[in-house]
Amino acid sequence: MKGSHEYQDDPRNNAILIDINGTLFPRNEARISVFDSGFILGDGVWEGLRVHHGHIAFLQQHMERLYEGTAALDITMEVDQETLSKRLYALLKANHMEHGVHIRLMVSRGEKATPYQDPRVTITPPTIVIIAEYKTPKAETASKGLTLFTVHVRRGYPDVQDPKLNSHSKLNCITACIQATKAGADEALMLDPHGFVATCNSTHFFIVRNGEVWTSSGDYCLGGVTRGNIIRLCQQNGIPVFEKNFSLMQAYGANESFVTGTFAGIAPVTTIDGRRIGNGDRGPMVERLQDLYKDMIETNS
Repeated sequence: MKGSHEYQDDPRNNAILIDINGTLFPRNEARISVFDSGFILGDGVWEGLRVHHGHIAFLQQHMERLYEGTAALDITMEVDQETLSKRLYALLKANHMEHGVHIRLMVSRGEKATPYQDPRVTITPPTIVIIAEYKTPKAETASKGLTLFTVHVRRGYPDVQDPKLNSHSKLNCITACIQATKAGADEALMLDPHGFVATCNSTHFFIVRNGEVWTSSGDYCLGGVTRGNIIRLCQQNGIPVFEKNFSLMQAYGANESFVTGTFAGIAPVTTIDGRRIGNGDRGPMVERLQDLYKDMIETNS
């Protein structure tokens, strides 16, 4: 199981080109320095992007989040958003990619003179790596759904490590993922410091109760692009939607549940901690939102 990110292997990925600081390398030759800040410290930010019929969906939203993250980390980008966007499309063209592609865009602070955390020993501009792969979610993820397990690892306060920062430092989410995997679940459901439901280890979490769509307050989760788009879709289509605190008990008693993310879009949740949600199948609200989201991607493309 790979949770919401389960995919079918594609042999075309063996021959892809990878962009490192504007230069293209065959997959088996793509390398960064062992002194790179991302490798040594997880010092950097990243974005996951989806390519739909030759266009990168919601690119501007992702770019704004990426550059907000670099600014927050005091990483000086020498490439502006427009130039980096052109670099993304140039890589797709070089790989002859049009559809069914997922991009990982990664930025680290750059190479260091010595393995040490202080940003002042960084001696190069930021390292920018773009990996575009033929990768689509398995169809059953959108229909059969996922199982979640509530883990002891919490989403923390922003004065410890701001959960809104999409950084390479994902150890809390990795630890949560490990615990959920050991429990036999697809993904981890994480609570906030107050015990309310926050998010999952790699996706955002929603429930449906009496025709209303609920998601967390957003205080302790990443500002997800897909999460925000689903909220907007509800608002535009007369579906009551709320960002609010709610408990695990309320999640157990939901009529439906689902998660959102750039890769899988919307995936239903069938069980949480072994408890069946609703009738244990994809519900009508999830189906409706999946259809609306497909139309939204088409429009954005």
